[in-house]
Amino acid sequence: MSSTGTAAPPVPAHVSIWGELDTVDHELRHVDVDGVRTRVLRAGSGPDLVLLHGTGGHLEAYARDIGPLARHFRVTAYDMVGHGWSDLPDTPYTTDVLADHLVGLLDVLGVDRTHLSGESLGGWVAAWSAAHHPDRVDRLVLNTPGNIANKPEVMARLRASTTRAVDDPSEANVRPRVEWLFHDPSMVTDELVNLRRRVYGRDGFRRAVRNILVLQDPVTRARFSWDPAWVSRIAAPTLLLWTDHDPTGGLDEAELLLSWLPDAGLHVVRGAGHWPQWEKPTEFVAVHEGFLLGASG
Repeated sequence: MSSTGTAAPPVPAHVSIWGELDTVDHELRHVDVDGVRTRVLRAGSGPDLVLLHGTGGHLEAYARDIGPLARHFRVTAYDMVGHGWSDLPDTPYTTDVLADHLVGLLDVLGVDRTHLSGESLGGWVAAWSAAHHPDRVDRLVLNTPGNIANKPEVMARLRASTTRAVDDPSEANVRPRVEWLFHDPSMVTDELVNLRRRVYGRDGFRRAVRNILVLQDPVTRARFSWDPAWVSRIAAPTLLLWTDHDPTGGLDEAELLLSWLPDAGLHVVRGAGHWPQWEKPTEFVAVHEGFLLGASG
């Protein structure tokens, strides 16, 4: 109770990433990955689990999950090359480049094999890595991997909203870009918006975002598009983590991936958009624990 006798408002469920990690031992540092200064957050112990964020994102996308997952895993979340607060080399960040950066990071960290869980672009990179570096991946979670069918309208919307937000990283431009990821936009915090504003306002990020968005160009994308020719090479047991309100693709696209993957299952999170790891963190963590610790997809 306050001094006036009225009840103080409750503390929000999410205050900040540091509030989520308040009792969790963790380490935030930068490592050199083939000349790319790469920001990495690690916590926990157990089987390795690497979390990959989406287009234009950063490791704080998993702020609500790292602590709980660290109960059973050695969790690594990082900013992909050209993203977050990692270096921004002037080269197109195509799927193979992002996957090579991931494998280079595993080498630097001394991780021989790991589980991968990727959201949106991170799911694409995780799948590409599992197909082309099968000896490095144990199990795979593809979390709303995004626009499997290469819909032009989805690519155009993502390209336009991201470019607008980076060219002018104001509250008015960045908040709608972040809210687009959510089924319930009221869950978007000021902290999350302002972190994204800081990233988008970095020196050199206008150039970097052009390199990020090459994968939203149909000609470039065609070289890396989801295709059974490479998806069918994924030997790792795979879980598709979909939602019922993903703005980038429906369950028909999940069914398409299921038909291409040799060993895969599907879990649908209800009441979430493109970021179930934020909107439904308890379910997100429980599904990862069940699948990665040995249960069937």
